[in-house]
Amino acid sequence: MPLEPLSQKEIEDRLSELPGWSQEGDRIARSYRLPSHFAATAMVVHIAQVQEELDHHSDLTLGYNTVSLTVNTHTVSAVTKRDFALARRIEELAPGHGAQ
Repeated sequence: MPLEPLSQKEIEDRLSELPGWSQEGDRIARSYRLPSHFAATAMVVHIAQVQEELDHHSDLTLGYNTVSLTVNTHTVSAVTKRDFALARRIEELAPGHGAQ
């Protein structure tokens, strides 16, 4: 069963439950600041593990002490419920890495 793009209202409603996340065109996005480069690198690895588990991958950028990502469902070039499932998982793991 193919995933359907979420409506603008559905995206806005779901974003209201994820502080720090925003919509950027056909994607949702978030940046985190971490206490060190090592912490940021560890968070990237942890996110990669979750992405493999969900079989859903984001564009992920590692900076000195930052991690940024943009998420959309590439097969439909839009935001779907799958993107929000990934975002929620990332929000759950972020505090363990000292991310803000």
